[in-house]
Amino acid sequence: MAQLLRSWLWAIRPFTLPASVVPVLVGTALAFHDGHFAGMRFVLTLLGSMLVQIGTNLVDEYTDHEKGGSQAKLLAPYKVIALGLLSPQAVRAGAVLSFGVATGIGLYLVLVTSWVLLLCCTASLLVAYSYSAGPMPLGNVGLGQPLVFIFMGLLMVMATYYVQTTTLTGQALLAALPVACLVTAILVVNDLRDIEEDRQTGKTTPVSRFGAGFGLGTSVLLVAGAYLSVLLWVIARAAFFPMLLVLLALPQAYSTTRLIRSGDTRTTLNQALRGSAQLHLQFGVLLALGLVISRLIAHR
Repeated sequence: MAQLLRSWLWAIRPFTLPASVVPVLVGTALAFHDGHFAGMRFVLTLLGSMLVQIGTNLVDEYTDHEKGGSQAKLLAPYKVIALGLLSPQAVRAGAVLSFGVATGIGLYLVLVTSWVLLLCCTASLLVAYSYSAGPMPLGNVGLGQPLVFIFMGLLMVMATYYVQTTTLTGQALLAALPVACLVTAILVVNDLRDIEEDRQTGKTTPVSRFGAGFGLGTSVLLVAGAYLSVLLWVIARAAFFPMLLVLLALPQAYSTTRLIRSGDTRTTLNQALRGSAQLHLQFGVLLALGLVISRLIAHR
């Protein structure tokens, strides 16, 4: 039983889950700043977001095995089918269950908000499934980075804000921009690590197409863009100065960028990938905290 639980833990790839948690934290924190907070909606949104991420991971694992994509790849511990830890049927069932529960949560949130959210949830589920599955997986034809920017950054933060407030504002878009930049930066580093494998297996990403230098430049621009968007927001609205807490994550940004620049081995780029995920998490938590503190200061 313990081995089975460990296998499922590897399969859902918990190290990827902050990418689904941070947008919900930031969107909810902005809603709190604007005077709205519904605890149950927050919990359900968070759970639904994580389940979509888990379902996407399981679909990726299943389709990678079915199409033989793992043959040219190093077997990471989370490749549970290739390692014989779980059957393809079990992984597929796990994906169906994850997406099914996420769909139920989404439908409930639609009922307590409006039909507008249905469009968002439907598009998110379709993209999550089609990212790795289908006759032409979207992540294999160079669309991964823009889709992650839109759906795991902009749309997720704004949808979370909408769930809490049933409205959208320009500030929701501003809050979503740095989250979108940093979650996309994670994928860029992942593509840098896998550049040779992707070229061998015919997977097209911007990095495999334009080279490692392009990937490094994109990563730096995305991280810089995250910080610049917050700085410009604070300059325009001084009352949001607590959001400058994100500067506390600068050491993580610096160390991760150094790893990427010196990433001439897979081991180094694996460290850079973990660093990018940690930066996204640190920045997101600090941004959410800054929004909450801004509200508390304004109403003390």
